[in-house]
Amino acid sequence: MNKKLATPLSLCLLLLAVLGCAQPSTNEMNSITSNDSLLQSVPVEFQDTATVGGGCFWCTEAQYQLLDGVLKVKSGYSGGHIKNPAYREVCNGTTGHAEVIQVVYDNRKLDYQDVLEAFFISHDPAQLNRQGNDVGTQYRSVIFYHSDEQQRIATDIKNRLDASGAYSQPIVTEITAFTVFYPAEDYHQNYFNQNGDEPYCQYVVAPKVDKFKKVFKDKLKH
Repeated sequence: MNKKLATPLSLCLLLLAVLGCAQPSTNEMNSITSNDSLLQSVPVEFQDTATVGGGCFWCTEAQYQLLDGVLKVKSGYSGGHIKNPAYREVCNGTTGHAEVIQVVYDNRKLDYQDVLEAFFISHDPAQLNRQGNDVGTQYRSVIFYHSDEQQRIATDIKNRLDASGAYSQPIVTEITAFTVFYPAEDYHQNYFNQNGDEPYCQYVVAPKVDKFKKVFKDKLKH
């Protein structure tokens, strides 16, 4: 049994925090970019993978890149019914895919509960098929589990968080078996770090990044 799951869930307190907004500096953005050299520096036996969707993948990618122990973050699509979907198709909502990120992390620094705590902080899991002004099934809240253990942990955390009353509405996050991940087009990768001056990044992504940094200040990359 995961010892962390036997303790009171820290998310309840974190979600009540009053947090401000600020965009990270260029130096900060450069320092949090995950790359293949970082991935290659960790033996394969210490690497685990998680796949989650919490709205626009530009937002979730930028937040997860901050965490110490995250080796690589890739934006893409999962959960649909056609092969190799294009962004335009996914945006039409006809392929069944969700915008997701696939995270490879060092399991000596992070465990799956850490990954899911970040997931629930990174978006509003009580919004059905939307996050803010991003509306459609492609923006749904979803966890694609890679093992029975991941399914157990995800279900337990969702149930505990729901029971805690942290949200005024029930959590609508889907928990479903992972099948396939299709990487998004190259221009979507590392989007916030490369396009931080764009209006969407400044007014939507940056506030989420700043909130995330405050909540997880003890788990950030240096």
